[in-house]
Amino acid sequence: MFDFLLSALNFLTRLLITLNQILTAGIAITTLSLLLYSLTFNLRDRVARSFSLLMACIVVVFSADVAASLSVSLSDAEAWLRLQWLGIAFIPATGFHFSDALLATTGRPSRGRRRMGIRLGYAASTALWVLAASTDIIVQSGASDASAVHLQPGPLFPLFALSFVGASALVIVNLYRAYRRCLTSTTRRRMGYLLVASIAPAIGTFPYLLAVGGRPASLHPFLFWLTVVLGNLAVGGLLTLMAYSVAFFGSPQPDRVIRSRLFQWFLRGPVVVSSALAVMVIVNRAAAWLGAEAWKITPFFLVATLLGLQFAINLARIPFERRLFYGGGKDREDVWRLQRLEERLLTTGDVHDFLESVLAAACDLLRVPSAFVAAVGPEGMSVEVRVGPDDPESDKAPWPLSIIPASNGAQPADVQATVQPSPDSGLFVWRDFWVIPLHARPDAEAGGERETVIGLLGLRARAPHPDLNDEEREVLARLAERAAAALADRVLQQRVFTALDALMPQIDTIQRLRAAARYSGATALMSPNGLPPDTDLAQVVKDALNHYWGGPKLTASPLLRLRVVENALRDHDGNAANAVRAVLLRAIESIRPEGQRKFTGDWLLYNILEMKFLQGRRVRDVAMRLAVSEADLYRKQRVALEEVARAIAGMERDAAERVAERNSQ
Repeated sequence: MFDFLLSALNFLTRLLITLNQILTAGIAITTLSLLLYSLTFNLRDRVARSFSLLMACIVVVFSADVAASLSVSLSDAEAWLRLQWLGIAFIPATGFHFSDALLATTGRPSRGRRRMGIRLGYAASTALWVLAASTDIIVQSGASDASAVHLQPGPLFPLFALSFVGASALVIVNLYRAYRRCLTSTTRRRMGYLLVASIAPAIGTFPYLLAVGGRPASLHPFLFWLTVVLGNLAVGGLLTLMAYSVAFFGSPQPDRVIRSRLFQWFLRGPVVVSSALAVMVIVNRAAAWLGAEAWKITPFFLVATLLGLQFAINLARIPFERRLFYGGGKDREDVWRLQRLEERLLTTGDVHDFLESVLAAACDLLRVPSAFVAAVGPEGMSVEVRVGPDDPESDKAPWPLSIIPASNGAQPADVQATVQPSPDSGLFVWRDFWVIPLHARPDAEAGGERETVIGLLGLRARAPHPDLNDEEREVLARLAERAAAALADRVLQQRVFTALDALMPQIDTIQRLRAAARYSGATALMSPNGLPPDTDLAQVVKDALNHYWGGPKLTASPLLRLRVVENALRDHDGNAANAVRAVLLRAIESIRPEGQRKFTGDWLLYNILEMKFLQGRRVRDVAMRLAVSEADLYRKQRVALEEVARAIAGMERDAAERVAERNSQ
């Protein structure tokens, strides 16, 4: 009986070891996927950037852990475990950096002490990793206890452990301060998630086996591996909760869009890859236990898993998203209507394909080689689609078709020579074509009573005068209705697009303000309308000035969203670079002192900007010319850039006030 229980316990222990390898790899995959998500969708936000650094460290820790557990020799495992310290060493610094960014987002920016702490933290982390990777001061040669490979503690490991705990405590304190500064229930709830989940990087990456010497793994292997598995499950869940909360910071999209995008990213990334990895590991272990050849059966199970998961995701994702993320009945109905519009939208290519089908059917019906559809546009009549060799616009003479819509389908009296009516109602003879006016149905809501001509359907004439029989006349009328309906739908959709184009800039501004005001309150709402509220305007100005004479930071600068720059675009024929340059030059000139240029203290800020950015001189040359040190020059340059940013913000407020005055008149 005792032997049976011992063998069962050993089997469960091996099962837990396998499960832990899958979980560790799954956490590495999930963290890498969340890192890529943050880099893809939220890189401009400071919170997301610092969170990405933290996720990168966690990826290194868990990836190296997986590699070490799969190593054949102890020396190979030791190499991976020393590489693992690249992530462990930087966890405290990146965690503190992340907490500082969160606290600054809630309106409590660093006054210098936290910023200095971040720099010292990164410097200490760099030194710590160098010592751990190349010496035995922090960690020593590896050991293996109950299949748990780990390094031995060095003389300074207790000092590292103490600093790790202290830095983690500072992270929690900063997050708690940020939590208390949140005002709304939504922001407090999400900051609460971050406060609870912030323990995940610390408990998931701290090298516990070095602290206890590996004895629990040897004395109680089943309990040890059970604890490790439960701990990794908790760490994976907390990291996912952490990434979910960070996804909302600085994002201008509505919450439902962020949730839906993150949900889909999580399903198609970590869920699919981790499931495939789990199937591969389990099948390999089962095949070894059964004495089968794993390489023959693993591909089958792997392909079946991938196809099954993709099928399940495609089938269930949209219904789940609508129920979980799209709110109540009214919101769900609005989103469903927009999705139907996207699915059923007729693009220009779709309209052309449909009209070509109509023309091909008309040509087959009348046994003629060519046909065309012309549409009425803002600049008159133009051929939309044609089939066959004949081109109605082949000559350079004025096109007589353009005068037909003016009479709303009736022939004008002064064009009898070029356009001749036919006894068949609604048909005209023009050149070598039979022409049918295409009418849009009257808009009853707008009070319309007459059908408006929106285009023409032309067919190559098979006789001097139309000789249609009743069946051809009926089918041709039906085809003309189909072509008219397609043109009318496209006109309506163009109106919708025009309305959306006018609405989108304001929607973007409101969404950006809404996202930032959750944590920054009035500070965000008082920022310039054309810029994201979390944008460091002085940094944006510096980037644009660095490329003042050409470059992507000038031509694609966020300053292009400002009203004052939009006004300058009209004065510079739509040239973005010249418009931004003009606004920057105007802002720089606004801080220029009155009188003749001098090299005195009151001219220092202007001279720095003019010589460094407008003339493009080197820092050393500017410092020598102004008789200041390079360090002092950088400090004064920062002050000058802030003055330029303040001037641009004032110009933007003036432009907004002028717009408001015009709207009120």
